[in-house]
Amino acid sequence: MSSGPDTEGLLRELAPQVLGVVVRRHGDFAAAEDAVQEALLAAAGQWPHEGRPDNPLGWLVRVASRRLVDQLRSDGARRRREDLAASWSVADPDPAPGRDDTLILMFMCCHPALTPASAVPLILRAVGGLTTREIAAAFLVPESTMAQRISRAKAKVRDAGARFRLPSDEERTERLQTVLRVLYLLFNEGYATSAGTQLTRRDLSGEAIRLARAVHDGLPDDPEVAGLLALMLLTDARRAARTGADGELVAMADQDRSRWDRDLIVEGLHLMTGALAHRAMGEYQLQAAIAGIHAEAQRHEDTDWARILALYDRLEHMTANPMVTLNRAVAAAMAQGPAAGLAVLDGLDERLGDHHRLHAVRGHLLEMSGDRRGAIVELRAAAAGAANQREQQYLTTQAARLAAGVERSHP
Repeated sequence: MSSGPDTEGLLRELAPQVLGVVVRRHGDFAAAEDAVQEALLAAAGQWPHEGRPDNPLGWLVRVASRRLVDQLRSDGARRRREDLAASWSVADPDPAPGRDDTLILMFMCCHPALTPASAVPLILRAVGGLTTREIAAAFLVPESTMAQRISRAKAKVRDAGARFRLPSDEERTERLQTVLRVLYLLFNEGYATSAGTQLTRRDLSGEAIRLARAVHDGLPDDPEVAGLLALMLLTDARRAARTGADGELVAMADQDRSRWDRDLIVEGLHLMTGALAHRAMGEYQLQAAIAGIHAEAQRHEDTDWARILALYDRLEHMTANPMVTLNRAVAAAMAQGPAAGLAVLDGLDERLGDHHRLHAVRGHLLEMSGDRRGAIVELRAAAAGAANQREQQYLTTQAARLAAGVERSHP
């Protein structure tokens, strides 16, 4: 046995691999997912005190397999289940070194029996290791609603008799958009964590990049696959500069661009250029193009906001996504002035509700327009609604800075 401080990180990394092995061996996705969760809980409780096993993956697979067998035997209703459980050996050899079933698991979860709205949360749960609360936040729905959606999705995969294998070329094409959507959301949650004490989760963004590379290796000529990978690399290149010495959030305008990863930028720009050459523009290529403009600007004031605004116009028309509209408002303010940005926000409350990022953007634009009191109200509302502590601290600090200025102007 060995020990190590980052048990949680290791478990998150191993979770999809363990699930892949257990599903491949035993076939029942829903039951396997429950058993793997129990194995992860057991590891989280034992490893920090008893030491980490020499083969953590094999340990988790064995424990999950035992839990799955016990679960089936406890049902005890029919001999068929008993016979099936007896036929499974919990002493199976450990998984082959280097084998990773994660990509197969992703495509399996994109079974035609599921709509994308059901498949995406299921994969984020099974592959990404996100909690139901984190997934609900990404979809802007209540946690209870998302829990029901994930439960129904697992049941549909089971009832459809989905097989654990890579899909055919035709099946892969049909499921690809859902897979890309999952990777996009997984990366976003890692790059800007919706809740918790840390601004980022490198384990999630890194896993999203790894899986995107795997998909790109299999489909090197697909421009949207290349566009998504380019977007991830160009965005992740800024990660080191997004936090200060104490982990605090640093806005893009204040980032030290010498800390941006030039190798990732070069690779991302190369991928983006190749994708755009196909002249089959998709939403990930558009977002990569926007990230590329940011990456090419030597200083914040050198950013070509007019080009970014034009790209956001196309992206909004393509996706009708309210978060795209929110970003377009910032681009409009930077390119045409704060009044133009605030005009874009009109009516967005009906689509985003009380989302803290809407308050944050409105507060930023009101400050740009000179309305400091209005900005303070919006920034305080944004801080109250933010679930990530680093983001909350940043918004609170900005509101306090403006409040101090108002007091000095009107003692």
